[in-house]
Amino acid sequence: MNSREKYDYWLEAAQYDLDSARVMMYGGRYMYVAFMSQQAVEKLAKGIYTLYTGNEPPMIHNIWNVLRQLKREVNLSEYIPINQFEEDLQKYKSFFAELLSYYISGRYPSFKEKISSTIDSNRAKRVLNNTEEVFQWIKSLNQYKK
Repeated sequence: MNSREKYDYWLEAAQYDLDSARVMMYGGRYMYVAFMSQQAVEKLAKGIYTLYTGNEPPMIHNIWNVLRQLKREVNLSEYIPINQFEEDLQKYKSFFAELLSYYISGRYPSFKEKISSTIDSNRAKRVLNNTEEVFQWIKSLNQYKK
């Protein structure tokens, strides 16, 4: 597979996870809204990384670090309005950290119980809305790489 085909694979998996988060919201499974939101954004970030580098993405779950590593490895200014990329990356930094906590809590039972008790309908809705915004931003980055 070439890098565009690999990106498409990651995009399909990410879209599936985002759709799953929406279904979990409808079903009142708020912890899984947060977990699937994290998975969707992580997979899309890894897809963008693969698209631009041609390499397999780093085996990490920190979305911020995946995108920072992309910036270190590729001269993004050749493709992307770099100031806008940096501004958006900073804008979403705290949300990426929040998403990382949902990955960890989804994998470890003791964290899962603690986090589950803090995610109500309003918080899940906010996470999902923010995820959809971030998802669209990251997805938009594919337009610059032909």
